[in-house]
Amino acid sequence: MGSGIAQVCAQSGYRTVVREISQELLDKGLGRIRKFLSDGVDRGKVTPEARDRTLAAITGSTSFDALKECDLIIEAVIENADEKKQVYAEVETVVSPSTIIVSNTSSLCITELAAATKRPDRFGGLHFFNPVPLMKLVEVIRALPTSDETFRTLWSFSESLGKEPIAAPDQPGFIVNRLLVPYMLEAIRAVENGLGTVEDIDKGMRLGCGYPMGPFTLLDYVGLDTTYYIANIMFEEFRDRMFAPPPLLKRMVLAGRLGRKSGQGFYKY
Repeated sequence: MGSGIAQVCAQSGYRTVVREISQELLDKGLGRIRKFLSDGVDRGKVTPEARDRTLAAITGSTSFDALKECDLIIEAVIENADEKKQVYAEVETVVSPSTIIVSNTSSLCITELAAATKRPDRFGGLHFFNPVPLMKLVEVIRALPTSDETFRTLWSFSESLGKEPIAAPDQPGFIVNRLLVPYMLEAIRAVENGLGTVEDIDKGMRLGCGYPMGPFTLLDYVGLDTTYYIANIMFEEFRDRMFAPPPLLKRMVLAGRLGRKSGQGFYKY
């Protein structure tokens, strides 16, 4: 997500600074951007000039000091509130008081994250979708203290990236995951209850509903651990059975079968 967000910002003409926790991860992320753009050149989707211009607009660092001139900080840390709050504390020691900070969280409370900063009125949510360079949607989330000016800025910024923004409520899952996560969880329950095989349920939803991928292919793509974490947050908030993680999902996460990222989930890769 982080590399994808950095890429679309740079492609849109913004001078973009990426801060990672280690040089190894920084090199990996920048390498992912180079590969994506180079593949685009090979397919005729990206010009060599656009590729070079995008790469020239991106710089990387492992230090927070590199962010001191940024007008907008987009945090894409793992889905852990304490980790995110620690990053905000570090960021606020170097950036300008006018800098806006946003989270790319897909499930955490934006108001809670905003309250952990010294600028809750200049804090909001920008939830991108993966792969970021291809997916057109951005959910713009307003925390209780987010100012009108900040919200308008985030909306205009999203449009400047060539995205289609929608206003989402500050509730777990926002709009898309509020509808999508129960669908994926119900597919797992269907397998648990013998409704059909993983392959047949995927084929049924692709060919019967016109979905680009079935629920299990999507689960493996998103990451079973990510889905499990989001489902727990949503269940804790709403206490509705449809958000409760099925036992099979929990056991697969415990077994390390996380999907594409681990080489095995509901399918082997």
